[in-house]
Amino acid sequence: MNFFDSMAASSAGLSAQRLRMNLISGNLANINTTRTRQGGPYRRKEAVFAAQPVNRSFEQILARRQKHRLSSVKVTRVVEDRAPAIMKYDPRHPDANEDGYVAMPNINLMEEMVNMISATRSYEANVTALQNARDMALKALEIGL
Repeated sequence: MNFFDSMAASSAGLSAQRLRMNLISGNLANINTTRTRQGGPYRRKEAVFAAQPVNRSFEQILARRQKHRLSSVKVTRVVEDRAPAIMKYDPRHPDANEDGYVAMPNINLMEEMVNMISATRSYEANVTALQNARDMALKALEIGL
């Protein structure tokens, strides 16, 4: 493993968390959207990250690292939440059904805000790791001079 591998892993993490924050922002922006092109209310979107298997022992980790390069995170797909819409009584709304209920997106504001804080902290951790790798590379160059 070298400095460039760690920088590549951190930059992959930055890209994944940026996509996650964009999806969360879209969810928050559409929290009251009752009509979409596909029909019905907006459906919450979520990023699915690829998981790396967990090794059990130090020997397994060491053997794996000697054979393979550093792994990084990857967004495998973006999925729509299939949870049913929340039915809200509002007979004056233009999208109300014959009983006066409107299908609202099933988006929880607090859950989205917690997800945004988590994504932001993960993004910041990747920035810090990237800065530390850069600083170590610069120090190594200074030592070599």
